Amino acid sequence: MASSRSLALQLVLFTLLLPPHLVSVSCAKSCFWPSSAHDDGSCLSWRVMVEANNARGWRTVPAPCVGYVRSYMTRGQYGRDLDSVMEQVSAYADQIAADDDGLDAWIFDIDDTCLSNLLYYQAKRFGAYDPMAFKNWASLGACPGIPAVLQLFLTLQDKGFKLFLLSGRDEETLGSCTSENLESEGFSGYERLLMRTPDYRGQSSSVFKSAMRKQLVDEGYRIRGNVGDQWSDLQGDNVGDRVFKIPNPMYFVP
Repeated sequence: MASSRSLALQLVLFTLLLPPHLVSVSCAKSCFWPSSAHDDGSCLSWRVMVEANNARGWRTVPAPCVGYVRSYMTRGQYGRDLDSVMEQVSAYADQIAADDDGLDAWIFDIDDTCLSNLLYYQAKRFGAYDPMAFKNWASLGACPGIPAVLQLFLTLQDKGFKLFLLSGRDEETLGSCTSENLESEGFSGYERLLMRTPDYRGQSSSVFKSAMRKQLVDEGYRIRGNVGDQWSDLQGDNVGDRVFKIPNPMYFVP
């Protein structure tokens, strides 16, 4: 795993890659995090709406809730919520077994499921998705692995399930750095890494991922579980026997 020092260096490198309108060298910490008090109760309600998929199509974290989301992601509650999800996944996984034919499969999303983009979204103050800035960040191959998900990943491997990593990242530009990043963070030995090809550019994540899952089912795989941080990872066709939503109030992917 990357050390705190190397992560700090990677964040500095990433900041240098950001376009000037996003970062000012003279910007104090208050430029990134509002000092005014925010209503934690209202922001908690907003986050619950996000996780319940009642809030859809939002492009940025509401300005009064930026500080709340930062605190949620960095001060322990996100980790506790994630652990609770992993407990539910593990309880389900303990009830099923992989058949000897090797066709029982699990699907994992990558961004903010296996690999964390928290550093990137913190630097952007959880602003609107910027394809070029995200490409610059992802190209560094510096996304830290999420330990609780890695433990689940390894447990399912030990149980004999075939694991597929399914990502909306562009295969041509980010395929190599993504596979290297996964490997460096311990996500290895998976069956296949499925990423967006030119044929699926411009399509929603839900449509693209439905098509990829259909291909797997057509190959004979039985999708026993599906883990992702976006509802678009978990909806559509052939979603699997069970789906598990990892918390993510940082952004929305349709």
